[in-house]
Amino acid sequence: MKEKIHPAYYHDAKVTCACGASFTTGATKKLIRVEVCSNCHPMFTGEQRIVDTAGRIERFKRRYKRKEQGQPETTS
Repeated sequence: MKEKIHPAYYHDAKVTCACGASFTTGATKKLIRVEVCSNCHPMFTGEQRIVDTAGRIERFKRRYKRKEQGQPETTS
């Protein structure tokens, strides 16, 4: 096996979520930031809500509305 090609491994890497929760794990980065964790993800909380990433739902609704009205889609 080649020497000095592997990244440094941190046994105490801190993971911080957008909801404010944080925990420690092992990783190749010292600090990891995530948008969704087990404390706020709908699958784990049992709460029904939509996790919208970059307006995907609005974009889908606009396309669906155009198809209902018989207008062709435009790529933007």
